[in-house]
Amino acid sequence: MRSALLLLLASLIAMPVSATCPPLLDFELRRLAASERVRLCDAFAGKVLLVVNTASKCGFTPQYEGLEALHRRYADQGFAVLGFPSNDFMGQEPGSEEEIAAFCRTQYGVEFPMFEKIKVRGQEAHPFYKALTEAAGGKAPRWNFHKYLIGRDGRLIGQYSSDVRPDDPKLKEAIEAALALSPP
Repeated sequence: MRSALLLLLASLIAMPVSATCPPLLDFELRRLAASERVRLCDAFAGKVLLVVNTASKCGFTPQYEGLEALHRRYADQGFAVLGFPSNDFMGQEPGSEEEIAAFCRTQYGVEFPMFEKIKVRGQEAHPFYKALTEAAGGKAPRWNFHKYLIGRDGRLIGQYSSDVRPDDPKLKEAIEAALALSPP
């Protein structure tokens, strides 16, 4: 009995930190055009997140402005927009990470967190996007500026197609409802 308790205690002590991290946030990604790596759980657990795959040469690119406005409006309430540049759709994000970062900053004043350029669909999709797709019932982004809304508990609340603009009342209502829930 005593050895069983010691074994249980030892296994609890050795348990990885990720055991307390919601699975959708248990990923480490590199900041755009930087070497800094960010564990999403450490940086964003308990926040409401809008995860967006972005592109600089797309008809939806002006959504950067609205995404930044959302980020600024709700940041002090525990909200963040997370951007993930991707070249998956007709080569509409062909630039280097440095070019993408400069474009976002100078053209749209983007200050919300942007991460490494990744694939967001198919077999080569980044594991984070594979997890988002799975949580969304297999619905991967069909184009640039697809949005996933994650609640404070780290679970997917909903997803929004590219044509749902950041100022869409339905999206804002969903964000505000998620923010109204107490942190875990």
